[in-house]
Amino acid sequence: MNREDPQERRKRVSLDYASAVRRPPHSCCGQPPVPKGVVAKLADYDFRDMAGLPAEAVANSFGCGNPLAFSSVAEGQVVLDLGSGAGIDLLLAAKKVGPSGRVIGVDMTEAMISKARENIAEAGLINAEVRQGLIEALPVEDASVDWVISNCVINLSPEKHQVFAEIARVLRPGGHMLVSDIVAEQLPAELSGNARLHSCCLAGAIPENAYLEGLRAAGLVEVEVLDRLVYDQAQIEAFIGHELVDPAACGGDETQLARTWAPRLVGKIASARIRARKPAHSAIAPAVIA
Repeated sequence: MNREDPQERRKRVSLDYASAVRRPPHSCCGQPPVPKGVVAKLADYDFRDMAGLPAEAVANSFGCGNPLAFSSVAEGQVVLDLGSGAGIDLLLAAKKVGPSGRVIGVDMTEAMISKARENIAEAGLINAEVRQGLIEALPVEDASVDWVISNCVINLSPEKHQVFAEIARVLRPGGHMLVSDIVAEQLPAELSGNARLHSCCLAGAIPENAYLEGLRAAGLVEVEVLDRLVYDQAQIEAFIGHELVDPAACGGDETQLARTWAPRLVGKIASARIRARKPAHSAIAPAVIA
């Protein structure tokens, strides 16, 4: 079992993503930049919606799905994005809620905060903001948001139970959660205990049932998986070996790990879109932050 200090894990993950967002975006033949992460290229974004977004927001997307797909986010609502990164989902949510609504992003990485603010300004949005903080201790008031979204971030947390409690705390009664995240079944210790694979969204992934039970334990209801993309061998090998497209982050020895383990993990790693709701007459107490 990996007993790494949670603060050390957060520090390393933050450094990895800060490094990734500073690398120039890749483009070819005059085409717009594409997402840097392997898994992000499999995400189900509607590129008609993305066409008007700043190129840097698209290029620096490291998600594993589109958390806003199949959502009922409406004008005038408040949306909170956990681990908002460079802001791609913030920008899409801001379009949905309109000028009468509001979108808040929370990220722990200063470089991501700066990039998101640049993208918000470039998009000319006045209904979106980003705050620096931890998703285990959100800088957001109790019962103040209608939606919590997140894209391939909760798996990075070393304290997922606290994240689930925070989601329940900040949602208004009747509010909804809709996240895309990586889940993994029977992950071998060689991978789950590999510190360098946390930033690749794999080492910290938990089984789907454990994820759902964690949300229920936090007091959320109607917890369900809307859909999932189960990765094949080639996708898993790319995922483990090159997810941040940086040999210093997830390459090197991990490339050999990918070749060894990918065939054995087929059918066990997936990107899942998960929904839950806070009860309309909720008595969920504010979370106690240790």
